[in-house]
Amino acid sequence: MAEVVAIKPAVADGPVLVSQDKGVLRLTLASPPANALSLATMAALQAEFDRVKADKSVRVVILAASGKVFCAGHDLKEMTAHRAEPDRGKAFFEKTFAACALLMQTIVRHPKPVIAEVDGLATAAGLQLVASCDLAIASHEATFCTPGVNIGLFCSTPMVALSRNVSRKQAMEMLLTGETIDAATAKEFGLINRIVPREYLNQVVNKYAQTIASKSSLVVKTGKEAFYAQAEMGLADAYAHTSRVMVENMLARDAEEGIGAFIGKRKPEWTDK
Repeated sequence: MAEVVAIKPAVADGPVLVSQDKGVLRLTLASPPANALSLATMAALQAEFDRVKADKSVRVVILAASGKVFCAGHDLKEMTAHRAEPDRGKAFFEKTFAACALLMQTIVRHPKPVIAEVDGLATAAGLQLVASCDLAIASHEATFCTPGVNIGLFCSTPMVALSRNVSRKQAMEMLLTGETIDAATAKEFGLINRIVPREYLNQVVNKYAQTIASKSSLVVKTGKEAFYAQAEMGLADAYAHTSRVMVENMLARDAEEGIGAFIGKRKPEWTDK
């Protein structure tokens, strides 16, 4: 049975529900109907991601949501309430976008792989959340959009994650039109990995998570870090960097064990060293 962990003492029904089972940590957005990224929700997610960075019992993180909306983006009502302040809300807006930028970068730089389980609408910063994850698996009912242009607030920060997942033309199509795309189009664009029937979504995501969790956590961490690092480099620098990574990886105990197990036709026994 999954171990349920409260995010905050005495707040069992907070903005994010946390459970852990067999090396997989599940973070569920639990503020329906919108599951908006309020400051409290982002703080709760940030706290959990920070908490499990060095937790050896956690090997994979799943990011899911309750209700019909995966995440509707920033809490516009919360942000609008601060327009009455002397600075017209500038300080609060800066705090909000800084917290969001930190959270998205934390997911990308996190040593554990992060899988988005998307069933419903992922819009604006909610789409940004999906795009920031390492893998994204969606139900047929999932939809995606960056509708900021429709309300006078261009999705500039979601654009960072979106443009690192899909082509420039596809990203600009979404950003300039603000129109919603279905799961099939999102897969065609490269925003998500797979589409599965809603009734099998949880099962498929868990299978992916358990498959990844069965690998050496050291090797997975090494590979994830190298992937995002080389993606930001020129070709020559990327090869130089990954060559150094490969050498260090070859010297790891798990590489020695894994190669030995492959040659000996046996199952490897990982030590994560």
